[in-house]
Amino acid sequence: MIIAELFAEQGRLTGFHISGHSGYDEEGKDIICAFVSSAAYMAANTMTDIIGVKARTDVSDGDMLVRVSSKDAERCKDILEGLKLHLMNTEEQYPEFLQVIFTEV
Repeated sequence: MIIAELFAEQGRLTGFHISGHSGYDEEGKDIICAFVSSAAYMAANTMTDIIGVKARTDVSDGDMLVRVSSKDAERCKDILEGLKLHLMNTEEQYPEFLQVIFTEV
């Protein structure tokens, strides 16, 4: 199962940690992993490369952490809210393969 943890400070999203593998299908054919990975990379790349926010990032096989400072959270709000919506919709369709959790930091 993929665990998507969204971080918030005072109700404002500041990042995410996505880990695990869905197990929906074999590697290279797993649409749940593809949905989640694509959305996570798009969010991270948009925040860092397009908006220019300095973010804490750590990526390895099946694991991605992205955190922005509370001062940059407003600039990244729409991207993180879009990621949240995408993940929650995917979780609703495939609850046995993806779990979205929220952590106040």
